[in-house]
Amino acid sequence: MSLKTVLILLGLALATIFALVCVLLTRERTPSTCQHLPPEQEEMEDGQSLVFADLTAEEMSQVVRYLQGHLGVPLVDASRAKPSDNCIGSVDLQVPAKAEVLRFLDGGGARPPREALAVLYFGKQPEPNITEYVVGPLPRPAYHRDVTVQKYGGKVPYHRRPVTGREYTDVNALIQRELKKAPRFLRACCESDGTNLVTLTTAPRGFKSGDRVTWFVLFHNVPGTGYYLSPVGLEVLVDHGDLHVSRWQLLKVFYNGRYFASTEDLEQEFVAGALEVVRLKQPQADAVLGSMKPRRPPGPPGPLQFEPQGPRYSVRNNRITFQGWSLAFGMNPNTGPRLFDIRYRGERIVYELSLQEALALYSSNCPGGMSTRYLDGSFGIGRFAYELVRGLDCPYTATYVDRHYLAETDTPKTNQNSLCIFEHDSALPLRRHFSDSQSFYYGGLRKNALVIRTISTLINYDYIWDFMFHASGAVEVRVHATGYISSSFFHGRGTDYGNRVGPHTLGTMHLHHIHYKVDLDVDGQLNSLETQDMEYEFVKDPWSTQNTIERPYLRRERLEKEDEAAFPLNVPMPRYLSFVSPNPNKWEHPRSYRIQIISFAGEHLPTNSSMERSVSWGRYQLAVTRRKEEEPTSTSIYNQNDPWTPTVAFADFINNETITNEDLVAWITVGFLHVPHAEDIPNTVTVGNGVGFFLRPYNYFNEDPSVDSPDSVYFSSAQDVGACGANPLACLSSAATCAPHLPPFHFGGFLNL
Repeated sequence: MSLKTVLILLGLALATIFALVCVLLTRERTPSTCQHLPPEQEEMEDGQSLVFADLTAEEMSQVVRYLQGHLGVPLVDASRAKPSDNCIGSVDLQVPAKAEVLRFLDGGGARPPREALAVLYFGKQPEPNITEYVVGPLPRPAYHRDVTVQKYGGKVPYHRRPVTGREYTDVNALIQRELKKAPRFLRACCESDGTNLVTLTTAPRGFKSGDRVTWFVLFHNVPGTGYYLSPVGLEVLVDHGDLHVSRWQLLKVFYNGRYFASTEDLEQEFVAGALEVVRLKQPQADAVLGSMKPRRPPGPPGPLQFEPQGPRYSVRNNRITFQGWSLAFGMNPNTGPRLFDIRYRGERIVYELSLQEALALYSSNCPGGMSTRYLDGSFGIGRFAYELVRGLDCPYTATYVDRHYLAETDTPKTNQNSLCIFEHDSALPLRRHFSDSQSFYYGGLRKNALVIRTISTLINYDYIWDFMFHASGAVEVRVHATGYISSSFFHGRGTDYGNRVGPHTLGTMHLHHIHYKVDLDVDGQLNSLETQDMEYEFVKDPWSTQNTIERPYLRRERLEKEDEAAFPLNVPMPRYLSFVSPNPNKWEHPRSYRIQIISFAGEHLPTNSSMERSVSWGRYQLAVTRRKEEEPTSTSIYNQNDPWTPTVAFADFINNETITNEDLVAWITVGFLHVPHAEDIPNTVTVGNGVGFFLRPYNYFNEDPSVDSPDSVYFSSAQDVGACGANPLACLSSAATCAPHLPPFHFGGFLNL
């Protein structure tokens, strides 16, 4: 080959390479696909959101040390305290008054002092009581003040205190002693000497104020599976109200439809042959009802969600920002997740969005089930939000955050990785249109949302709490229920109260009602409430007067009083209900946010029930009241053990005050009726068991704010849709090569138990 030919071929090769480089540069003018980009930061004075921050473990310890040295009475660690002792029940953040916070956030005022709220159980006093102290300033406390009377109008009686772990331990010891008095019966009924039986508490505890009398239901205990599905038919009623544990006593025994005065009486009836016994074998772990162990070997992995260029949200201390959204997050050990200062595009939409209570009300033909009305806040919705399982509870690459709490001990505890934050691709368009006439184009936007999630395990049930923030300016709040059902021993006409789900197991009918507080500040603090709905009007056809036409028209109404804005549960309410601002948008409509509730709640307790006032928030699917600093929560942890004289009765909040151009709060109830069935074994599934609500902009903007999303897609028939610069979807093939290096799986959720 001649030198000339070689030079020509070399020149052609260089020209080809140059042309290919030019094409690549023009088609993909984007940064390196796998380069992690920092999320957009919103301008805000650094650290302002810390005014809402949960207490640190060190701050909790400082409060404990201060109380131990300044109350002048001996304090016993609550994990060891007897009812006749003094102890610290819990320590949490004292959220500052809203007016102080807004002066600080919006008006350049001083930062409110950082304070804690300490709950103390004083059993070693002439008049035992529960006292609440505000302790501050943190991190070096120098003062405390008793706020009990200010908050509740009087002292809080001692019998209203939640049951502690130590108290349950002492009750179980009493039950074990009593079971030893019926050895032959236990061997016959349960193949047991009592030590392989576990108890499940019920609540409330009695029938009148001052009672502390609880039914405990007994189950076979099988390691590695939920005992809740293995009742043995035995239930015992224990009086544990006396300050001295030695005076506690077993009052009554129930077995298979019959009541007995004591375990000795039960044994005597059995020995005399006068008792019908259902002989149960000790369940085996490999065949027990409700086992969650996999029955098949693992298959190929499912889809994996990841961010090709890193998270597009930012988490700094207790503050999250994401594509125009910003908010502060936290966790109350009793009531669970709480969010503050929710803003979109710099404007505050919600001042406070917080869970208030979760009610589970049961039925049965056994005493424990029929008397159960769990108010989960008294057990600890936030406290029992344990570590989340990476890759199942939340996406593997989500951001996981630790939460600290101090309850029933003088030492702070940490639930590691118990709250997760992630961007979720719902695999659904937020909006889209394909044009097939006049001009041909496609436009759309993926429905991606920021999700904040935590999961509470409250005895048998697991509640998944979600707060979602959409590009349309909407906030979505959602709860799913899963976990084990609670059950009763199947006997008699048990199917009047549920479905049989095992040989001797009745899945008992129950309802879940969840309550939220939503302090909306729509374009300012002063809002009104407006409803809109449709009606038909019959009019003469304008172009054919001999005919009539049914024309829908929009009926608008401003509600002026709280009584008008209290909408009973399960009664139709206006389809559009909005918090409206005095200020109009570009089209002269009031800037508003609409409340849209998704719920299929069961029936609320009859109002003539002796304990109904303690859960009177459940009367209403929505109630709007004037915001008051002295009405911070719709219930109290003390309502569980004295629902007959509730410490906080939500019904008292509604007293027909004016709600026009006022600072308003929406109180929202969602829930569902659950009739357990065979498919609830082993666990209730989340499909169909999710309820919640939306806060949606309604004329708040001049157009859908998602039009400004950088994720928007548009291409026409005249474009090269495969060009990455013209169509971001064309870039995904290269982004798929950016699968992240996943950290090794780790789980430490069993360490704190």
